[in-house]
Amino acid sequence: MSRYGLIAGNGHFPFLILESARSLGIEMVVVAIKEEASADIESLVKRTYWVSLGQLGRLVETLKKEGITQVIMAGQVKHKQIFSDIVPDLKLLKLLTSLKTKNTDALIGGVARVLEDEGITLLDSTTFLKPLLPEPGVLTRRAPNETESKDITYGRRIAREIARMDLGQTLVVRDQACVAIEAMEGTNEVIRRAALLTGNKRTTVIKVSKPNQDMRFDVPVVGLPTLELMAEVNASALSIDAYKTLLLDRGELISLANQREISIIAFSPDE
Repeated sequence: MSRYGLIAGNGHFPFLILESARSLGIEMVVVAIKEEASADIESLVKRTYWVSLGQLGRLVETLKKEGITQVIMAGQVKHKQIFSDIVPDLKLLKLLTSLKTKNTDALIGGVARVLEDEGITLLDSTTFLKPLLPEPGVLTRRAPNETESKDITYGRRIAREIARMDLGQTLVVRDQACVAIEAMEGTNEVIRRAALLTGNKRTTVIKVSKPNQDMRFDVPVVGLPTLELMAEVNASALSIDAYKTLLLDRGELISLANQREISIIAFSPDE
């Protein structure tokens, strides 16, 4: 039986990987991030190790002890954690001091290089979840209306620039005006902020991948909580990148969008 490692953050993403791996007869060893991962993850695997965000050395040692040479990273680790009170070990401290910037690509890319130096390959995080990556087109019963389509055209142009600078991947638009741009807070928080600013008036959410998106980490993800929040705050349309965005629980997500009359459309990343 093949064995892989899973570095697990928060959310449902790690659980979907474990379920898919199990269906394929693949054994997974989980290294869960204490500050982020759910304790429920222990019920899905034989071996779970818990490490703090600051314990990069312990992460490497655990994977090597288990004989893991291929690992997947899944689940959000909030970027703002770099400002928390975590104490970096020597390996992480060495990495941090070597970085010119501490944006997402630099931080996680640096971790990937450390793993590679130790003989551990970080794989595409969608390796076992390819059916959850949509093709271009309207994914819901309802296509975006004229107002939403104008907002999407306007918003995608801005979102691509924001993503290019690795500032965020999501923004919220109303009447071709940018209401809120994601930074470190994450998709749901930027949607909440936009709702507060507009008084829950209708908005459109645009989520994009980065240019030359590294599918090993920070892959755009949309799940049920985001759709539930959109319905709650009157965000009526969602634009995403095809092939580069994971739709977690895709069937349920599309069903919920149809029930709440939310339009979801996927564009080729270069559109």
